[in-house]
Amino acid sequence: MLAYRHLFHAGNFADVFKHALLTRVLLALQRKDKPFCYLDTHAGIGRYDLKHPWAQKLAEHRDGIDRIWGRDVPATLKPYLECVQAENRSNVLRVYPGSPLIARHFLRPGDRMELTELNREDCGALARVFQGDTQVHVHCMDGYHALKALLPPRERRGLVLVDSSFDRAHEYQRLIEALQVGHRRWATGIFALWYPLMEVNAVRAFERAVAHTGIRRVLKLELSVLPESWNQGLRGCAMLVVNPPFGLDQEARPMLQWLWKTLAEAQTGGTRVEWLVPE
Repeated sequence: MLAYRHLFHAGNFADVFKHALLTRVLLALQRKDKPFCYLDTHAGIGRYDLKHPWAQKLAEHRDGIDRIWGRDVPATLKPYLECVQAENRSNVLRVYPGSPLIARHFLRPGDRMELTELNREDCGALARVFQGDTQVHVHCMDGYHALKALLPPRERRGLVLVDSSFDRAHEYQRLIEALQVGHRRWATGIFALWYPLMEVNAVRAFERAVAHTGIRRVLKLELSVLPESWNQGLRGCAMLVVNPPFGLDQEARPMLQWLWKTLAEAQTGGTRVEWLVPE
């Protein structure tokens, strides 16, 4: 149950997709002066050494962040890339920041971050990354339980990122139930749910089930670097954003298209930005 280690996959194309979108949502939250809260349900260790033997075993970052490192990127991707550059003071890419460190770049005084991680060893590492940071609170707990324990936030504005490792059975069902619980407690919050694009029928069944929950304003964003027929692993990934900031769909289309052209070596797969459930 606790065997997953993101260090094996850090900086891969799925991270690039997820974190590029994360920065756009956080920037949108900054447009208003009122404080916001960021909740990360599967926070990991926060910072990943790409030279670590685990990261080198699969070296998935070579087909992810390595492909855009040092390149001239579109304006919508610059804030994300700047977060990665901040962890690498030289021109050598060594460290990849996880979603908590990326989100930390966008907190203003008065904003707050709640991070949960179930694996105790990883949770300890995460706590050390943010030791002494009064705007960040780390909890060693099941992220799905955090949706009950920590929502709604006192700020009444903010974002919940649910980024499960999908290393357990029935994860799609757990994700649906988690969204329902979170949305009942905080109907005006932004929820971003990441999920892998693997078995086509299972993915589409999950999306239909989300559409049937009655939750409105659900934007679907996809990036595939391999064709839909690929069945030997991860061909792509997607994110559902509930209550997305105004204009995220228009912003994401050209950004994801650029990422696809850069990350899909064989130029197979593609992108998709559409409303799963409109207003």
